[in-house]
Parts: sequence; C-alpha cells; structure tokens
Amino acid sequence: MADLEKIKKEYSDLLNQLSDPGLISDWEKLEELTKKKVSLEKILDKQNELEEIINKIEENRSILNSQEDIELASLAETEIIQLKAKQTNLEEEIKKLLSDEESNYPRAILMEIRAGTGGDEAAFFAVDLFKMYSKYATTQNWEMKTLESRLNDIGGFKEVIFELKGPDVYPKMINEAGVHRVQRIPTTEKAGRIHTSTASVAVLIKPKKTELKITPADLRVDTYRASGPGGQYINKRDSAVRITHLPTGIVVTSQTERNQLQNKENAMSILGARILEKKEAESAESLGGKRRIQIGGAKRSEKIRTYNYPQDRITDHRIKKSFHNLESVMDGKMDIITQALMEATE
Repeated sequence: MADLEKIKKEYSDLLNQLSDPGLISDWEKLEELTKKKVSLEKILDKQNELEEIINKIEENRSILNSQEDIELASLAETEIIQLKAKQTNLEEEIKKLLSDEESNYPRAILMEIRAGTGGDEAAFFAVDLFKMYSKYATTQNWEMKTLESRLNDIGGFKEVIFELKGPDVYPKMINEAGVHRVQRIPTTEKAGRIHTSTASVAVLIKPKKTELKITPADLRVDTYRASGPGGQYINKRDSAVRITHLPTGIVVTSQTERNQLQNKENAMSILGARILEKKEAESAESLGGKRRIQIGGAKRSEKIRTYNYPQDRITDHRIKKSFHNLESVMDGKMDIITQALMEATE
C-alpha cells in the first residue's frame, strides 16, 4: 500500500529528527514530533499485526492443500475463517487510522454560546445548549474544559466559552455555528403562552502554539476580583484576568478558575482563537467572496435551527429537515443531526 510506505518513510524521518540533541531546547517542536510518533506507531503496529495474520492464513492454506491429515485440515479451515474476520477488521482499522492521519481537520475547537433575544428565557436556553453539547462530548469521548462563563442573576448564561478536543470534533461541531431559536412555554410564564428566544453559537478553531506568535509586548494584562451573578465577589483575591491584544483591540477575560495563572492560560486560548478567526475573516474578504461557502460557514447572525418544544420538533433551516424526539437530542443524542449536516456538506 502506497500510503503505508509513505507512513514508514515518515516514521523513519521522524525518528532521525527526534534523535537530534538540539531538539531538547525546542520543547514545542519536541512535543509536536512526539505526538506524531505515537500516532504513526498506532498505524504501524496494526500493520504488523495484519501481516502476521496474513502469514497465518497462508500457513493454514498450505495445510489444506497438502491434504495429508483430514483432522488437521478441518482445524486449518476453521482457523482461516476466524483469521479472515480479523483481517477484515484490521484493514478497516488501518484505513480509518490512515484517514485520520491524512485529515487536516483541527483537533481542538472553542465554542461560544451567548444569550440572544428573550431575556431570562434566552439565558436559560443558553444553559440548555451548553448541557446538550456537554453530554454529546461525553458520548464522543472528547475532552471538554470551560474557559469562561458569565451568569445572570437567576442562573442563566449570558455567555459561556468552552474547549473541545477530539479527532472528529471539527467536522461534527462546525455546523453548530449560528443562531439557535427556541419556541416553548417558559417556567416563569403563568398564562401558558409560547415564547420565542434565541442564543448564538460560535465555533472557533484553537490554533496550535506554532501557528500564532503572540509577543508579550502586544498584550495588556489586567487582573481583578472574580464576581458572580449580581456582582457579588466569589473570590477575595485578584484571580480574574482580562487580556487586551493591542494590535487588534481584541479583549478577552476569564474568571472560571480560582487560580490566576490558570485563568490567564484560559484567556490566552480564547485570544488565540479570536485572532485566528479575525485573520481568516480578513483573508476570506480579500478573496472577494470566492471562497466556497459551506453549511459550516454560518455567521453569528444567521438563524440555523429552531427547537419547537410544543411540537416536539427540531428543524434545521439550512438543509430544510426536521427531527423529532427533541428531549433526546437535548440530552446529548445529537448524532442524527450532526450526521445529516455532514452528509449535506460532502
């Protein structure tokens, strides 16, 4: 297989790079190469296992062809069937690993949910969306980390920003970008009227450390006391962090952690993603609209989906398709929607 020969050569070259003593001073490159080494070794280990199985199949065929021992031939025939099943499974696993290796999809994204129109109900809907994505992330074995959140006085989200990491996180979540609309009777509604509220979702790519060079001279870092809903202090120390990127004017904050250094790290993750988003937007604009627009290119202002509780229906307006079992989807069982959107963009 040409792909595997390429992998073997890449692995050999990578081992040569890792043997360079000078690499110890460049920890970012060392970390990147080490992760790549682990990824390639998974493929090569599976390939070695596959070759062993193929050799065993050939040995059993030799026994069958010799026809010297009927009982032994019967055992060989049974083992060939079992080995072929293993061969098929391994070939599929290798194919998937090669596909993942060749994929240019980012493996880490930031998602930002903001309450839109609808007051407290919009903030509660933002909480519901956050829970839906959190539960879906668990089913996908993705890593999740909350970087920043702002609550209103009654426990709804004004804004929440979180990071997701996983091999297929980008293609499955990029299509969530846009305005989500909910139609339901709020718990505070005494007359039983259906209200319409919105929340916006942004999906940002988390840049690798080598992709963006942000120098300390370009930053203004301020610290302040973290506060909770209504403005009361939840930390007596200046643990919250606000970072201003002077060249672009982008301002980010983080106060989710009690540790100032951790909040600064969270804020830098948000800042890097927003700088990259700004650069990509400027690049797309300079192309004069020639860039191919996919479903995943939804703008923050574009209404993409409606969650209608009275009718137990979710409608994605981009592909003009409706889904039922709304409560199940809100409980994290989103595959029915993510798969439909991925197929529509292929």
